[in-house]
Amino acid sequence: MSDINKDVHKHALLGGRLCLDFANTVSWHDSSEKSQELLTSYEKLVNWSLQVDIINKQQSVSLLKKAENRPSEAEEVLQKAIELRESIFHIFSLVSNNEKPATKDLSILNEALGNAYAMIRVVPSENKFSLEFFNCEERLDGMLPPIIQSAIDILTSEKELSRVKKCEGYPCGWLFLDTSRNRSRRWCSMADCGNRAKANRFYHNKK
Repeated sequence: MSDINKDVHKHALLGGRLCLDFANTVSWHDSSEKSQELLTSYEKLVNWSLQVDIINKQQSVSLLKKAENRPSEAEEVLQKAIELRESIFHIFSLVSNNEKPATKDLSILNEALGNAYAMIRVVPSENKFSLEFFNCEERLDGMLPPIIQSAIDILTSEKELSRVKKCEGYPCGWLFLDTSRNRSRRWCSMADCGNRAKANRFYHNKK
């Protein structure tokens, strides 16, 4: 079995919400020429899910064992996950620009939502009830429902939806939730795209 740990800490998590970090599993997402897919295998999808705490170590090992015995299904899940990710990316990219999402992308999300809710159960806690996902390690697509729920939580929250932004460092394309007090965040990372923009401004001003 492949080493579950080798890519666990590879991905930068700058989105502020699970679904936005999922949308950011492509480098240079706004460029058709420079974009780089980070989820190149089912194993990397599982590793990312472990990194963001959707699943635990035991569940990740269980999923990879099942994937070894069902490679065709694992590949189908990977492609389904990528399709879902792209629909989430397109939806929030347009929302961040005050535009209406495409019907196709909403249909993909709604279909995924219907499948995800089959794995949800209402469970009691101290003074209330909550929704929890069950048997994530039993299904190869068990990491997707929490991502879907994260997207729904933002889309149905006027406050959070208004704070979704796309990095201004074109063609980065990474999405994030701007939690700054005055909503002034412009970059996915000041250390990366922010510094690159500063360097470009300095160069052009000097020139």
